[in-house]
Amino acid sequence: MNKLLVILFATLLAAPGARANTTPLLVAAASDLVYCIDELAAAFRKEAPGADVKISTGASGNFFAQIRNGAPFHVFLSADMLYPTQLAKLGAADGATLRPYAIGRIVLWTTDPRFDVSQGLPLLRDPRVARIAIGNPDTAPYGRAAKAALERDKLWQAVQPRLVIGENIAQAAQFVQTGNAQLGIISLATVRSPRMAGVGRHHLISDAGVAPIEQGAIVTSAGSTQPLAARFVRFLGSPAARAILERNGFGLPAVND
Repeated sequence: MNKLLVILFATLLAAPGARANTTPLLVAAASDLVYCIDELAAAFRKEAPGADVKISTGASGNFFAQIRNGAPFHVFLSADMLYPTQLAKLGAADGATLRPYAIGRIVLWTTDPRFDVSQGLPLLRDPRVARIAIGNPDTAPYGRAAKAALERDKLWQAVQPRLVIGENIAQAAQFVQTGNAQLGIISLATVRSPRMAGVGRHHLISDAGVAPIEQGAIVTSAGSTQPLAARFVRFLGSPAARAILERNGFGLPAVND
């Protein structure tokens, strides 16, 4: 009888800790990560057995607004450094945890055999190009990068009437895949991902004269009470995470110890 009471008491003491360890880690991830974020989460679980990681993907600007307004995400993986930096300034994230985790590139992509994307952005002057897909420059950093490249090459005004604006870079890619746009300016990571390998043809757009797409991770204010949040952000700098990101078409920032 006494032995049974001891076991029951030990079980009750262990229960709160067990529940805490299974509290989901809520991660808001930029859409350019959609093809590799599950692999990153799986690799993190190997380092943190039992971790319950819940992923949401979408436009960085939308997540910025949601987190600023109290959305309970613990980690924000933005497609730029601007949004997480602003969250830190607003007190909605911990600036001490901000770190770059990837560097993005943009490509001109098509699934239409009529178009030779090796011509680069000048191809967009072709009158046969009726629709061009990009992410929303107001909320999606890759859309902002596409606009910057078009402005650099003095094409922005000419192509505006033909633009199809995706809420995020993943939706912009869908427009091309479904034939709703003949060409798209999307992320290299999208076309290099295992699920998209061999689909269509792409041409890397020069980043000369435009700001690099440096992507930042940060622990939000809500994540300050979730121990796995800071651990996940640090994990993104690990050899395992960097290998996954590089394999999926991302450049890598300098190692930050």
